[in-house]
Amino acid sequence: MRLSLGDKILQRFIYTVLALLGIVMLYPFWNSLVISFNLGSDTSLGGVTFWPRAFTLENYGIVFGDHRLINSFWISIIRTVSGTVLSVSLTALLAYGMSKKALLMRKQYMVFFIATMFFSGGLIPTFMLVRSLGMINTLWVYIIPGLISVYHMIVIRTFFSALPDGLEESAKIDGCSNYGIFFRIVVPISGPVLATISLFTAVGHWNDWFTGAIYVSKDELLPIQTLLRQIMNSNIMTEMSSANAIAQEHMNRNRTVTTKSLTMATMMVATIPIILTYPFLQKYFVKGVLIGSMKE
Repeated sequence: MRLSLGDKILQRFIYTVLALLGIVMLYPFWNSLVISFNLGSDTSLGGVTFWPRAFTLENYGIVFGDHRLINSFWISIIRTVSGTVLSVSLTALLAYGMSKKALLMRKQYMVFFIATMFFSGGLIPTFMLVRSLGMINTLWVYIIPGLISVYHMIVIRTFFSALPDGLEESAKIDGCSNYGIFFRIVVPISGPVLATISLFTAVGHWNDWFTGAIYVSKDELLPIQTLLRQIMNSNIMTEMSSANAIAQEHMNRNRTVTTKSLTMATMMVATIPIILTYPFLQKYFVKGVLIGSMKE
């Protein structure tokens, strides 16, 4: 299709605006990456923008050499993997049950679930509940309170409801149970929606710092995001804080390390792993909702 002069001008204008927006959004991340590869003492002088002025791997050497930071990194990995698997599995099971029109009191259940999206007990009652369940300073506090997401359940239920009834009917004729239908038929053809929900859940677990800050006081159970927040706030925290101790310890041994350079290196270690998951799951976002279902 041949474009007119006005269409070509508009197209180039749109591309230019999108390119500028992309640069504006990517620059803070790029600048943080550059600072993480630059000497902290040189960064404090200012002027480090697009390229490291005094390249060094010392900041990353400190991050990967400090057992507290590495332990927090593994806590985040364990929490993200286990929390995502359990959350998506149970949410999908709930969504499968809620997608059945023959379910008794189906509408009442949905009203009850949706009400939880608008009303909550608040932070203090939630803290008291978590404490009474014995989850303070345990890994379970990262997983159990957010195990079921009503919003994700509604999305998955909508997908399940759109599947052809003939799939389950033919399976039941062959003697397949409800669990067999779910795990052998429904789950395999629900890759796009389950992958999307898994990605959302994993990103939520990985980026969450609030849970560790409220419910965990043991340094060995802090996730990387909570520890990163403490390091970033180390300038206004007391000398006895664990995050300030990490930065101060390395600054005393080597004057080229600063709180900012250590923060940027830690931030890259905490950010890059979750970014690398997008290319592997991107294909599921563009697939049709009924891919793999019955052919006419």
